[in-house]
Amino acid sequence: MVALRVAFPLLRSPRMRIGTRNFRLGDAGRPYIIAELGVNHDGDLARALELTRTANRAGADAIKLQWFEAERLMSKASILAAYQRAAGEQDPIAMLKRLQLPPGEMAEVVALAHQLGLHAIITVFSVELVEAANRIAWDAFKSASPDLIHAPLLAAMAATGKGLIVSTGAAEASEVAEAHTRLARFHEQLAYLQCVSCYPTQPQDASVLALRHIAEITGCPTGYSDHTQGVDTGAYAVSLGAQILEKHLTHDRTAAGPDHAASLDEAGFTEYVRLAKAAVGSPPRPDDPRAGEPNKRVLACERNVRSVSRQSLVTARRLRAGEVLTPADVTIKRPGTGLPPFMLERVMGSKVVRDVDADVPLTEADLG
Repeated sequence: MVALRVAFPLLRSPRMRIGTRNFRLGDAGRPYIIAELGVNHDGDLARALELTRTANRAGADAIKLQWFEAERLMSKASILAAYQRAAGEQDPIAMLKRLQLPPGEMAEVVALAHQLGLHAIITVFSVELVEAANRIAWDAFKSASPDLIHAPLLAAMAATGKGLIVSTGAAEASEVAEAHTRLARFHEQLAYLQCVSCYPTQPQDASVLALRHIAEITGCPTGYSDHTQGVDTGAYAVSLGAQILEKHLTHDRTAAGPDHAASLDEAGFTEYVRLAKAAVGSPPRPDDPRAGEPNKRVLACERNVRSVSRQSLVTARRLRAGEVLTPADVTIKRPGTGLPPFMLERVMGSKVVRDVDADVPLTEADLG
């Protein structure tokens, strides 16, 4: 049995803001609940708008979308995650192309969210898209869990001056600490979410207690990104001190697509919000199987997503042995089987020791 502290220690910590909402580690109060629309709109603006209305009816504080361009994100070495294959997907680039919303349509969703009194948050997957995203009135940015190691992307989102929520699925505690160190000049803008990158997450893998370890590492407001199928996991996270919750919202949990099965419909999300708000100030149950270990770590169920969905340095063109790397020769894409993005500056000026095809992950064996 895991011994649970009833509350976070009162630490001096940064105050992070989303719109008019402020967050500081240790502050009590109602949880901030994000309805992750993600790709559950299925690439359809009308459905994205209706999901935004659903989020409002269900009591969410914010909606969140994802901004990606399939061929900018996926190299030709990319493959589907196991949960995506199980959902019937056959090709990773074709899947993402089908699920993209163009910028103008996302702006319509943001406008509706603001009209309804909701915040609008965006996850951007490529550095090159951050500037365009910042021209839309998003209230905050959020990083996808696989991009915890994508230092250039994290810095670009934080440099907008808006709040940045950093998700930590499929990561080790040391990687959380390293990301936080790299973002040192932005600490006043940061919040972190404990996350388990399994879709859906089984109760015994929920690892909710690790949110406290992340709070200790970062000293920042902390919450939980919930991929379980239950309506009360958010309430349990709140009892452990979570200030921010993120939960996928769908129009139909049985719909075709990669994320619907790990989401809640309107009735489920409404109950999720009610239970989470009611849990403020309640003590955590010490024998809850969703607690998991007290330390943040990669779980066995996350290893596939960790490899497939992280990004790495990828060749922007065919490279010949003897060439010296320049910024024009390298981009950052999935999968995470090559050198990690934080090594981008370090490898500039390195000599290529063998021919390397275009649009493939760059490895240590390719460089002298």
